[in-house]
Amino acid sequence: MNILITGATGYIGRRLKHRLSSEKEGTLRLFMKRDKSSSVKDGIEVCTGNTFDIPSLNAALQGIDVAYYLIHSMESANYRERDRQSAQNFLDACIMQGVKRIVYLGGLGEKQSASEHLLSRIEVGEVLSSRPDAIETLWFRAGVIIGSGSASFEIIRHLVEKLPFMITPKWVNTLCQPSAQNDVIEYLCLAAFLPKTGNTIIDIGSQVLSYKELLLGYANVVGLRRTLIPVPFFTPKLSSYWLTLMTPVPYSIASALIEGLKSEVLIKNDHARTLFPTIIPISYEEAVANAVDEIKHEQVISRWSDASGHAWEVNHNDLANAIFSDRQIIAIAPSEAPDVYQMFCSVGGKRGWFGFDILWRMRGAIDKLVGGYGLSRGRRDPLHLRIGDSVDFWKVVDLQEGKRLLLFAQMKLPGIAWLEFLIQEGHFYQTAYFYPHGLAGRLYWFVLIPLHFFVFKGMANNLIRAVRKGA
Repeated sequence: MNILITGATGYIGRRLKHRLSSEKEGTLRLFMKRDKSSSVKDGIEVCTGNTFDIPSLNAALQGIDVAYYLIHSMESANYRERDRQSAQNFLDACIMQGVKRIVYLGGLGEKQSASEHLLSRIEVGEVLSSRPDAIETLWFRAGVIIGSGSASFEIIRHLVEKLPFMITPKWVNTLCQPSAQNDVIEYLCLAAFLPKTGNTIIDIGSQVLSYKELLLGYANVVGLRRTLIPVPFFTPKLSSYWLTLMTPVPYSIASALIEGLKSEVLIKNDHARTLFPTIIPISYEEAVANAVDEIKHEQVISRWSDASGHAWEVNHNDLANAIFSDRQIIAIAPSEAPDVYQMFCSVGGKRGWFGFDILWRMRGAIDKLVGGYGLSRGRRDPLHLRIGDSVDFWKVVDLQEGKRLLLFAQMKLPGIAWLEFLIQEGHFYQTAYFYPHGLAGRLYWFVLIPLHFFVFKGMANNLIRAVRKGA
């Protein structure tokens, strides 16, 4: 059994990779936009490319028996059209390379009442299922996925933990059937080894609950008392802004999720039970308890933001094109180098940015207001990083053990920015790079020069001071 996973750096993809890598039957191959093989286990093959690069797609699918399609985008303006074309390219290449089965994860819902985001997921499923004469497609449909790091769970967690009283829109009474993340991964894993069934739509989920019950259920698990007051004047746009301000998700994701809450997402078939009788879905509250436990013990394998954004996929190895830079250089002893590396790899999240926290919070708040990620995204793990991790409104794009951390800016900017931490020849280098877009970008940099002097200089000095104090 030779298996390919697309979207292996996303929330579900990372966890499925982790689960399938424990299977002894066959080999596992990942199809990625960039070579991140340094963060992949030995024995797992990595192919680079994308579904719009047909030669790379054909090469990745060569010799594959089962191919997982876990690709979806909400960030491109024309994402529905791109998703349909991507799915068609994938289907055609699978047929050409003799792949026996496609496994796809979409969302519960009906076309008549679906939001544009959910409609795109449905259309992808229809494309992938359109050639039953040539290839078998198992189309899983899940509603709200509950697990540490999932977008839905993070929204629920932040709302409940921050707000003792919640004025809520009327959509809190809409019904859904949530799925535990562990159950979703188990269904997907076993799908590779299922006997041939022909094209099948498989709806998965646990008990029927309203979104109000999801919020109160979380509060019950963590021992909080919360009051919800539904009101009629919360428009979808107002709800999206509210989620953006109170949770880690940016406006683009919040608006897509809110739009989808207008219609019920309920199971329409019994195929999950009949095809996978060994899987008994756990309850919503048990799924919440498992997720909270993972966070508490710092065992979060993946987060919703792992594959967020597309600009960070460009080549970051050569920063020579950056027009502006701010570099801080501090001499360090050879014995300090390992501690300096560990210290700059702990930046962001609860630790903060080594001083001027109020300025960083203000920048994060401004970013949220204009539809960015802000600082509330935090980190997956407080100490350890890997390529693709999000760190507040930055993304880890390069990590060299004991030597280098390169962060790509995902805040809203009139340009492209990086922040590099580097240990080299007895010195610690901290460099901010900026490539401006037009006059606005240049004005942005020059206006902030006074702040950069204090913030970046203070950050470098405080980082080294923390190392020498043993913080």
